[in-house]
Amino acid sequence: MVKSMTGFGRNQLTDNGYTVSCEIRSVNHRYLDTNIRLSRRYSSLEELIIESIKKYVTRGRIEISINIERIEGANRNIKVDKELALTYYSNLKEIAEILNISEQIKAIDIFRLPEVFNLEDEEEDLEKLWSVLNLCIDVAMQDLTVMRDREGQNLAKDILMRNNLIAGMVEELEARSPLVVKEHTEKIRHRISELISQELIDEQRILQEAAIFADRTSVTEEIVRLKSHVNHLIVLMDEPDSNGRKCDFLVQEMFREVNTIASKANDIEMNKIVVNAKAELEKIREQLQNIE
Repeated sequence: MVKSMTGFGRNQLTDNGYTVSCEIRSVNHRYLDTNIRLSRRYSSLEELIIESIKKYVTRGRIEISINIERIEGANRNIKVDKELALTYYSNLKEIAEILNISEQIKAIDIFRLPEVFNLEDEEEDLEKLWSVLNLCIDVAMQDLTVMRDREGQNLAKDILMRNNLIAGMVEELEARSPLVVKEHTEKIRHRISELISQELIDEQRILQEAAIFADRTSVTEEIVRLKSHVNHLIVLMDEPDSNGRKCDFLVQEMFREVNTIASKANDIEMNKIVVNAKAELEKIREQLQNIE
C-alpha cells in the first residue's frame, strides 16, 4: 500500500493522575527524522517515544509536541538547612554589634536568605506516566496513519495514470522505430537516383547501408526494458509495504532508457514522444518524493 509521508494526528488523554496531549506532524524526508518537543523534566522518555513512533512509520520527518500536566497535586517537602540558618544568624548578630545597630532579626528574614530552604518534589512514577503517554501517542499516530494512507492512495492513482500514459508512449516508440529505418532507406535511394541513372543503382549497397543504420539506431532493447519497468512500477504500487525508494530508483532507470532512445533514434517524431515521456516521468518523480 502506498503511504504518503504527509500527515497529522492529535490526541488528549487523562488517566493515572495525568493529562497528556500530543500533536504529531509528518512531512517528507529521505530517512526517519524525529523532532520531539517535551519538557526537560521528562527527557528520559524520549527513546521510548521514538520506538513507539517507529511502529507506524519508516520514513519522514516527524514533529511531535507533548504537554504533560499532573492533575493530582504532588507532595512537596521543605528542606531546611538549619546549620546554614544558624551561621547566617550568628554573622548577622556579629555585624550588628560591630556597627552598633539594632539586632531586629526575624526568622522570616533568615528564611529568605539563599539556600536556607529548598522545595523537594515527590519522585514521580514514570512508568505510570508512560502508560498514559504511550496510549496517547498510539491514538495520535493512528490518526496520522489514516491521513497518510488516504493521501498515499491519491498519489498512487496519479502515478499509475501517468505510468499508463508512458506505456502508451512506449507503444508509439515501438511502432515508429521500424518506420524510421524504412524512411531512411527511401531517402538513400532517392538521393542516389538524383545523382546517377536509375539503371545503375546498386540495390544491394542501399540495403547494406539501411542495415547499418537500423543496427545503429535500434532501440529494441530499450523498449523491452521500458515495458518491464512500466509493469514493475504497477506491481510496486500494489505491494502491501510502501516502496517509495524502490519506485524512485525504478523511475531513474526509466529516465535512463528514455534518454538512450532519444540519443539513438535520430528521428523528430520519436524525439517528440521522448520529450512527453520525460515530462510525465518528472511528474512521477515529484510525486514519489512524498511516498514513504
